[in-house]
Amino acid sequence: MSQTIEFAGKSGSRYRYMTIEEMRFLPPAGANYVIARRSGQDFKILLAGETDNLAMRTWQNELDDAKSRYGEVEVLTRLNVRSAVRREELADMIAGNQPPMNVGDAAAEASVRGGE
Repeated sequence: MSQTIEFAGKSGSRYRYMTIEEMRFLPPAGANYVIARRSGQDFKILLAGETDNLAMRTWQNELDDAKSRYGEVEVLTRLNVRSAVRREELADMIAGNQPPMNVGDAAAEASVRGGE
C-alpha cells in the first residue's frame, strides 16, 4: 500500500511523494523521485532525481547502489509532466536536503550510516 510523504525543499516549498513497490507497473510519465531510508516515521533522502519516463526505471542503478551502500531503502515518486518544473523542484530538493548521493558529502553519508 502506498504512503504519501511530504518533503521540504530549501525554498520552504513542500512536495508530496508516494512510496512505490519496486516491481509495480509504473506510468510512462515524467516524475521526480527520491531514494530514501526510513528512520522511524521519517525518511532520510539519500538521492533525488528526475526522469522523463518513470516506467523506463532509469533510477534502478541508483537504487541498487543505494541498497549496497545503505541497506534497506525505498523509492518514492512525484509525478510531474513538465520537465522545467521537475528540474526546478529537483534543484530545490537537493539544496534543501543535501542528499549524500547527490552532493558526494562524506559527512552527510556518515550521518546516514550512523542512524543504522
